[in-house]
Amino acid sequence: MAIRDSFLPEFDHEMETTRKTLERVPEDKPDWKPHDTSMPISRLAGHIAEMVGFGAMTFQGDSFDFAPPGGKPTMQPTVMTSRKQLLELFDKNVANTRAAVSKASDEDLQKVWTLMNGGKTFFSMPRITVLRSMILNHIIHHRGQLSVYLRMNKVPVPSIYGPSGDEGRM
Repeated sequence: MAIRDSFLPEFDHEMETTRKTLERVPEDKPDWKPHDTSMPISRLAGHIAEMVGFGAMTFQGDSFDFAPPGGKPTMQPTVMTSRKQLLELFDKNVANTRAAVSKASDEDLQKVWTLMNGGKTFFSMPRITVLRSMILNHIIHHRGQLSVYLRMNKVPVPSIYGPSGDEGRM
């Protein structure tokens, strides 16, 4: 079995669940956060939506530098301005990443990719490891945070890996 054929069903499942969570982000509390050191809900939701797009980016070269030496930062953090904007970005990024992975050979997925910041290596690892750990697991981590934000704002949390306290009780 090709590596992509093992990865894509998991990716599809996690993106479906992530979208259900993003669909519930309240638009009327963009600056809400549970603690001073936490991201505001609009930034956390934006980060999840943008992060899935990093998967496609790993196929656009052997490395990426967020702030190349002598240059301008290459990306601005995404902040949710509306649920529509958030979901459109998320859906576009899911489609782009899925398309890139679906065309990838095992050799493409095993090739080392490097993330840098200011010319300094943050990490180098095979693309499939980037996709699983720094993209998929990272999204799952932030989705978990977002579900707590929802709970604290009395927004029903969707079922993720089984029934939630709000949905799918047996």
